[in-house]
Amino acid sequence: VQLQAFGGGLVQAGGSLRLSCAASGRTFSSNAMGWFRQAPGKEREFVSAISASGLSIYYADSVKGRFTISRDNAQNTMYLQMDSLNIEDTAVYYCARYFSSTANRDTAPFSWGQGTQVTVSS
Repeated sequence: VQLQAFGGGLVQAGGSLRLSCAASGRTFSSNAMGWFRQAPGKEREFVSAISASGLSIYYADSVKGRFTISRDNAQNTMYLQMDSLNIEDTAVYYCARYFSSTANRDTAPFSWGQGTQVTVSS
């Protein structure tokens, strides 16, 4: 299964972006999916995770209330709607796939997509 993230770009503080993650393969609907990010000089960090059904969702405290994760199993695609962006959200964003159907902030993914750069300017 390959994952491809896209939708990043340059946005002003307070603006919005929508990231997408397209997955190949037939088992997309069976696996939890997630978003992570890595800012320059920092470790990769958890952003959000969504269960295979879409009914169970987790967010990092830093993005809660501003970001919304969703998925369309018919389209093999996951999304991350990012609103009220601030400079601290600047990072490379990665989509990830989990082995199980559920995941939380402590679950380690087993498959990663390439990143997409999000840059928030003041």
